[in-house]
Amino acid sequence: MRTGYTLNGRYRIIRSLGEGGMANVYLAHDLILDRDVSVKLLRLDLRDDPGTVRRFQREALAATELVNDNIVQVYDVGEENGMQYLVMEYVEGTDLKAYIKKHFPIAYQEVIQIMEQILSAVKTAHEHNIIHRDLKPQNILIDENRVAKITDFGIAVALSEHSLTQTNTVLGSVHYLSPEQARGGMATKQSDIYSLGIILYELLTGTVPFEGETAVSIALKHFQSEIPSVRDIDPRIPQALENVVLKATSKRPADRYTDVASMADDLATSLSPKRAGELRFTPAENDDGETKVLPASALSAAAVPHAIAKPVGEESAEAATKDATAADDQSTGKKKRKKYRHPRRRKFLIAGGIVFLVILGIFIGVALFRPQMTNVPNVIGDQETTARSALVSAKLKVGTVHKTSSDKVKIHRVARTEPRSGTQLKQNTVVDLWISTGPKRYKLDDYQGDSYASTAAKLEA
Repeated sequence: MRTGYTLNGRYRIIRSLGEGGMANVYLAHDLILDRDVSVKLLRLDLRDDPGTVRRFQREALAATELVNDNIVQVYDVGEENGMQYLVMEYVEGTDLKAYIKKHFPIAYQEVIQIMEQILSAVKTAHEHNIIHRDLKPQNILIDENRVAKITDFGIAVALSEHSLTQTNTVLGSVHYLSPEQARGGMATKQSDIYSLGIILYELLTGTVPFEGETAVSIALKHFQSEIPSVRDIDPRIPQALENVVLKATSKRPADRYTDVASMADDLATSLSPKRAGELRFTPAENDDGETKVLPASALSAAAVPHAIAKPVGEESAEAATKDATAADDQSTGKKKRKKYRHPRRRKFLIAGGIVFLVILGIFIGVALFRPQMTNVPNVIGDQETTARSALVSAKLKVGTVHKTSSDKVKIHRVARTEPRSGTQLKQNTVVDLWISTGPKRYKLDDYQGDSYASTAAKLEA
């Protein structure tokens, strides 16, 4: 969007503030209320999905109800020419990611003060049943007075279904992704608490707990690997403070804090001398829910019917009969069991083995004949030769190379691809390239002697 453009006849664009995985952000001036605002335009590829647009509008409207000093306030939600936009409070400062990089190491007391502000904001959202789903330092702004403000409550949900297919987006978010989200499960309030624990980890150590070459490799570590100890990086960190990190980032949601208020209360006393001798937090052991095979003896015992009470005389007679036949049963018992029980068990085992082999064959067949998939790499801004190499490395074919004008991409560099970057395709699929020829140029006619109105109309056209 160009500088000077007036969105909806009210918000005049001043300059671009940045481009993210989900939206382009602009500084604008509200002509009616005479104040600077931040305008976010939903990313182009997300605008094409009607379901995403509806979710974006619904969640953005819900975010307007969140009133908290630590939440970036949403002023307006609208659409113009198919562009979905949010008008938000403009915060002068930086995001928490850049703040950590610039000021690390940060004093423990300041870490707690920053986290308390973040927890206050998330608590307000959770009280309105709004889950952020994408909490990370990049979505937390720090103004000139060191006040933390969370943003993107409206956009996070619109992106949630696209994150694992959008490489540029997920690489920023996956470092803070809860194990249940990494598995593809539904995000809950405990998912936000997990992300808050990772943010606290980064405030204390200056780094994230898990790194990897791909988003998938990092996601796997979130639900397979134990979180590294912050005290191994900085032994001065009190055990009580590390315990807040460990409890918030437990693999199972049930082992985490029940709510944000509980985490805030625990964090507030983590530097207290009264907690100096605290033991390291370990999650309670619990059944992991896996199916378990019962031993045959347990099944047999479960199948025995309850004994029926008998009169004393009948009971004595039955006991005498049992005593009389005990020797015979002992000598023939093994043979009887072999004759009647073992063949049936053997049939069950054979049938079970056949079923297992059939299922195994089906899985192998599906694996062999399933098409191999790959993602279109992000080559926007790359030279044509570099882009071709990246596509070949991703096992894709280069199709037609087109020329297109662009005021954003330098000349002789890739302006766009079709299909777009991040799209999942079968291997060896053709991808077309559009190479920038630079800004579009126009040759002016000679308007000398023409009227102002007709000349203005021609220029605007």
